[in-house]
Amino acid sequence: MKKLKIVLLVLLSTVAVLAVALIIYGFYLKPKYEGELQLKNIQKETTVYFDEFGIPHIYATNSKDAMMALGYVHAQDRLWQMELMRRIAPGRLSEIFGSVALKNDTFFAGLGIEEASAKAIAALDKNSPSYQLTMAYLDGINQYLEEGTTPIEFSLIGVKKEKFTIKDVYNIFGYMSFNFAMAQQTDPLLTDIRNKYGMEYLKDFGIDGSFNTTRIKNAKETSQEYIAISKSVASLLEQSPISPFIGSNSWVIAPKKTKNGKVIFANDPHIGFSQPGTWYEAHVVTPDFELYGCYLAGTPYPLLGHNREYAYGLTMFENDDLDLYQEENNPNDANAYKTPNGFSAYEIRKKIIKVKDSTDVVLNVKITRHGPIVNDLIDGLQQDKPVAMSWIYTQQPIQILDAVYKISHAKSKADFQKGVSLIAAPGLNIMYGDAKGNVAWWATGKLYKHNAGVNPNFILDGASGKDDIKEYLDFSKNPSAVNPKWDYVYSANNQPEPIDGFLYPGYYLPEDRAKRITQLLNPKSDWDKAAVGRMIFDNTSLVAPEVVRHLILDVDQKSLSENEKEALVILKSWKGSNNLTDVAPTIYNKWVFNYLKNTFEDELGAANFKQFLETHIMKQIIAKQIGNKESLWWDNVSTKNEKETRSQIISQSFKESIVALGKQLGTSVADWTWNKVHTVEHQHPLGKVAALRRIFNVGPFEVSGSTEVINNLFFDFTDDGNYVVKGGPSTRRIIDFSDIENSWSILPTGQSGNPLSAHYSDQAELYNAGKFRRMKLNKEEIVRTSTKLVFIPHKN
Repeated sequence: MKKLKIVLLVLLSTVAVLAVALIIYGFYLKPKYEGELQLKNIQKETTVYFDEFGIPHIYATNSKDAMMALGYVHAQDRLWQMELMRRIAPGRLSEIFGSVALKNDTFFAGLGIEEASAKAIAALDKNSPSYQLTMAYLDGINQYLEEGTTPIEFSLIGVKKEKFTIKDVYNIFGYMSFNFAMAQQTDPLLTDIRNKYGMEYLKDFGIDGSFNTTRIKNAKETSQEYIAISKSVASLLEQSPISPFIGSNSWVIAPKKTKNGKVIFANDPHIGFSQPGTWYEAHVVTPDFELYGCYLAGTPYPLLGHNREYAYGLTMFENDDLDLYQEENNPNDANAYKTPNGFSAYEIRKKIIKVKDSTDVVLNVKITRHGPIVNDLIDGLQQDKPVAMSWIYTQQPIQILDAVYKISHAKSKADFQKGVSLIAAPGLNIMYGDAKGNVAWWATGKLYKHNAGVNPNFILDGASGKDDIKEYLDFSKNPSAVNPKWDYVYSANNQPEPIDGFLYPGYYLPEDRAKRITQLLNPKSDWDKAAVGRMIFDNTSLVAPEVVRHLILDVDQKSLSENEKEALVILKSWKGSNNLTDVAPTIYNKWVFNYLKNTFEDELGAANFKQFLETHIMKQIIAKQIGNKESLWWDNVSTKNEKETRSQIISQSFKESIVALGKQLGTSVADWTWNKVHTVEHQHPLGKVAALRRIFNVGPFEVSGSTEVINNLFFDFTDDGNYVVKGGPSTRRIIDFSDIENSWSILPTGQSGNPLSAHYSDQAELYNAGKFRRMKLNKEEIVRTSTKLVFIPHKN
């Protein structure tokens, strides 16, 4: 008995020692939010105040010191995220994750982002402030790498620290830009449908822009199947450790429509959810500069920002800046391809991908006059039918660093517009408002035209030259609006009006959000911050009840079960809200999924139907195709001697939906509330490991909202009837120039990417409830309520 007590005592002591050691280690790994640190190359003492949500407010005597401090504090909260971000474009994830990341690396290494980055860097003015301040920011990151604690993810995976360079910055911007392109996910699918069934089947897809009736107003042949491109690229982005950009909302209200006679600016970029989230907030102050910004990991200038003079943000333009070309090999020489001027040799670009615990992979990428051949970069394409990817980002001069510097350091509206004009890709709607009462938006991107009759929604002919780009448009031809007479500007990824009669092609989202935004903005002329805050969390769809009305008309109501009758009653009275306790959205989304499946899957096949569900075209098609009684898609091609009608498909889909919901959620229709099926979990790359999920992931949470409402929480349709949110507003910001020191923001989880930080998930509950925190600008209040970290010059 005595021996047992001794053994138990030893065990307890060991556990206690281990617990204490883990606690001490945890404190050691936490970000340092107070105290004093020495920095090399810093000229004067620089103070960083961390507010109650861990946002750094950096006060420095000069811009270089401020940027060095920014780099350091950014790294201590987001170094792991920075490491992942810089590795994607050059194809270096396999170095740390092994062969599981090889497909991702193969694709991105072949795109040519790294080569385009090198070319852009070589052309930089090394004496320019944009370059000099970038180098100071990188110096801060690298000093943290040398002297700061190692993120727990580095230790778990075995990542070796490497200094950050300006090439990493450009590669991060390059990856971000590819996220915005949609052609590679859509054009192959449309081409296959055209080749298999003909153009008649594409009339319901609205690829001529006819579905986009709520438009942003300006104030100015082959047997190859191409779907492999869509599926492969979609899969790569889905599995990427960094989530893609998807859509966004923004509106800027002019003084005539606000209660206090000052501009109110609102923006919520829609990005795939991840942990940590996309944006890192920081407030930088020097004697001649101040900006509160939202930064991408590893980049020195914010894409979203404001100060006392102006505010800016972005949404995705969704323009078409990527074309796919079917090339033609020389039948006598596999190393040459056909051009309008005869055969030309492929340029061969050799890439070496290092794979953890395995041998290197050598990649020989064939380059054509249009761009890289993607057959060797993705699975599923015939090797003798080469397809090239032509992307504006890698073909035009890359001035993204200077552009973002200029828009974040602008001295006037005209100065800001100059910065916007430098962005060739990605296509963005840059939103602007200022203290002088100006409101504006400009679409970025080097826009272009093909010859008449060329449809860039399909795979193009690369050999003849007839499908090549005909002309590039001057920036003055980009869609824009400056101080329009209707006293606001907005964007919801919907299509802008034509310029000079030219409706610019793209992959625009349906009019749902745009219609709701304009419905709310038009009649009201006394907007304040609180009202805008309610609007940015709005969960109502104007389009969904109209879709329901069409659906119900085709339901055979002669022999309905009690649950079917009750479901129809609920849907008939539905106003389009998607709140936690609503039942209607649960029924609606199940019905829409089954309608889509019963309508399109027989022609497309299961795999291609899944890909179809992931395109913007699917979202566009619902409201219009349901209204077309003569649509060719109603007929099920797998049934012989029978031609199905709209009524049959919609009635069948309704009955299947009610049966499925009864099995999933119980026999009482009143229990089918939205919160039971609509949830979100912010996933860290290591959270995919079950044992680490609770440590690294944030959630799951039951959430309101839905796809294509202003509170746009988007998800994939699946057979099981659970709508796991993939992404949504990456931040919600409201800048009120009548109370500029107390503008609002919120992040989906928290400011820090360190799971041991108090700020890893401290904003999640506020975000899910549609609440905000203040973006402080008042120094006296900041000093009084914050912890203090002081950087001093390094003592030799």
